[in-house]
Amino acid sequence: MGNCCSDPVNFDGDIDLYHFDLHRAVGKGAFGKVRVVEHKKSKKLYALKYIDKAKCIKQKAVANIIQERRLLEEIDHPFVVNLRYAFQDDENCFFVLDLMLGGDLRFHLERLRYIPETVVKFWMAELSSALEYLHKQRIIHRDLKPDNILLDAMGHAHITDFNVAIHYSERRLHTSVAGSMAYMAPEVIGRLGYSWQCDWWSLGVVAWELLFHRRPFDGRTAEKMKHSILKDSVRFPSSAKEKCSKEGQQFLLGLLDRNTKTRLGCRDKDLGIEDVRKHPWLKKIDWDTLENKEAQPPFVPDMKKANFDVSHELDEFLMVEKPLTHSKRKQNPDLEKMKPELRQLEEQFTIYDFSKNKRMSYYPHNQPITNVVHPEESEASEIIQSTTNTLVPTSTWVDHSRPNSPINEDDAHHMPHRQSLYMPTHQPIPSVSVHESHEERSSAEGS
Repeated sequence: MGNCCSDPVNFDGDIDLYHFDLHRAVGKGAFGKVRVVEHKKSKKLYALKYIDKAKCIKQKAVANIIQERRLLEEIDHPFVVNLRYAFQDDENCFFVLDLMLGGDLRFHLERLRYIPETVVKFWMAELSSALEYLHKQRIIHRDLKPDNILLDAMGHAHITDFNVAIHYSERRLHTSVAGSMAYMAPEVIGRLGYSWQCDWWSLGVVAWELLFHRRPFDGRTAEKMKHSILKDSVRFPSSAKEKCSKEGQQFLLGLLDRNTKTRLGCRDKDLGIEDVRKHPWLKKIDWDTLENKEAQPPFVPDMKKANFDVSHELDEFLMVEKPLTHSKRKQNPDLEKMKPELRQLEEQFTIYDFSKNKRMSYYPHNQPITNVVHPEESEASEIIQSTTNTLVPTSTWVDHSRPNSPINEDDAHHMPHRQSLYMPTHQPIPSVSVHESHEERSSAEGS
C-alpha cells in the first residue's frame, strides 16, 4: 500500500507517515497494529507500531504511551530492538522500530522439535549482554520471555517489548507485581521487594524452556504456579543429560537461585556480569566478537517461510478494521480546545528522529507521568488494570503495590495491555539488521 498522494515529500521537514511506504501488517497490540514500512528516501525497512489515540484514551493509557515513548528514546544496543522514529497524526501515535525478520523465540520453540544447546548458549550470551546494558541504564525489563525475544534475519537475538519496564530505584525495592507469571522471580511474585536481579531469574526460565520444551515451575492455577516458583526445588527432566551439558545445567541453576545475593549475574553489581562471562558454560565465547555482531549465529531463520501470524493482514483485507492511511494533520490545532488527554499526547508524545536527535535520558530529572485530571475527578486517573482478571501464565499483567507498601519515586505504572511489537515477516525483502527499541520508563509504580 503506497502513498496515493502526488505531493512531494519534504524529507528535510519533521518525520511523518508520508516519509514511508506501508507494507504488510505483521502484528497486533491492544491499541493498534504493527506493519512493515519502507523509508522512501533511504529505502530501509522498519517495523511501524501505531497506537489508536481514541482507544488509548478510552482505556486511560495515555501516560503509559508517553512513558514508553520516552523509555524507547534512551536505549540503543545491538541486542535490543531500538527506536528510530516517533511521531503522531490526528488519529495515531507512531513508533518506528528496527525490523526483526527472523521470528520470536516462542514461534521457533513451538515449531522446532529440539533446539540444540549450542543455539541456546549463543542466544543466552547475546541476551546477557543486553541485560547488562539495560541494568547499567537503570532499567528492569520485567517481562523477559520467549515471546519478547526477536531474531533478526541473521539469527541474532534481541529483547523487545518494554511495556512494563521501569527505572529501578537505588533507595527502595519495588513491590508491584508485573510481568508474565511463569517467568516471574520469586521476589516479584512473592512481593518480597525486588530490583534488577529479577531479570536474570527470568532469563534462566527462558533458557530452561528453550532447552527442555517445558518450564521449571508450573501449575494449573495461578496459586499453584506461585507456590511452585516460591517453594519447589529445581528438578531437571529425565532427558536433561541428553539435551544439556553439566556446565549448562549449572548455569541454569545459577540463574534460578532464589537468593538474589548469590544468583548468577547478581553477585556484585560493580563487577557486572563477569560471573556470567567466566562461567564454564560461556567461557569460550569471544565477547568482543559477539557484541560487535561478528559472531556467526548457529541458527539462521528460514526466510522463505512466514514467521508471523498472517491473520493480521486479513483483518484489513476483509474490512474488519479501518486500514491505516496517510493523512494530513489539521493545521494549527487549538490546544486549549482539545480534550485534556489529546492535548497531553500532543505536547508530550514528541517527535524523535534518530538521524537528527541524540538519544537522551529522561532519568532522573523527569517526574512520573500521570493521566490528566478531569473536572469531575478529584485526582488523576489510575492507570488501567488488566482487562480481565484471568491470569494466563504467559500473558503480561500488572498488579499495583499494596496499600502502605513503599512507593518508588523512580518507578513506573505500566500498561498491562500488550503492545506486542510484532512477529517478523519473511517477505522477499533484503536482509536488514534489525533491532527494536526499549526505553527506560520513569514513573510512579505504587499507587
